[in-house]
Amino acid sequence: MTTVEQCQTPTIDVEAIRAALHEVLDPEIGINIVDLGLVYGIDVRDRDVVVRMTMTTPSCPLSGYLADAVETAIRDRFASVAGIDVDLVWDPPWSPAMMSEAARRQLGTSDRR
Repeated sequence: MTTVEQCQTPTIDVEAIRAALHEVLDPEIGINIVDLGLVYGIDVRDRDVVVRMTMTTPSCPLSGYLADAVETAIRDRFASVAGIDVDLVWDPPWSPAMMSEAARRQLGTSDRR
């Protein structure tokens, strides 16, 4: 790796953030939050990132843990990020139909209830 390559920082864009969030696993299910359908939106403005996401239920005890894990995953991959806001939303409510096909296969189901 050349000195120029070592000095380059990864581009902070929506797809790069989404890729980083694939590393955040729901500890109870073992599936990443993107494939679970918990990530509703990602907004990147300059060096600030806003992740709009939900939990499987409003009473989910993992909301703080997952919000911290989202921030850590982003900061670990993008040192140049200035601010990260994890916005927990409840509308629309999460449903299993929001899961990716890969998540449904991992859970052994392919129906979209």
